[in-house]
Amino acid sequence: MKIIEITISPTGETTVQTKGFAGSSCRDATRALEKALGLVQSDQATAEMYQPVSTDQHISQKGG
Repeated sequence: MKIIEITISPTGETTVQTKGFAGSSCRDATRALEKALGLVQSDQATAEMYQPVSTDQHISQKGG
């Protein structure tokens, strides 16, 4: 399950954390949120960032 967690501190500082995303897909998923929330002060990669992204490939061949 993919989760995007947004935490807002009492001082207004926000933290965006992703869970369940493999590779850099987390950055694609949070890009609009980060842009809307303002300046990004830090970016920490988790172990999930370094996991290979699985892709489903469907090959169909028609005989002729």
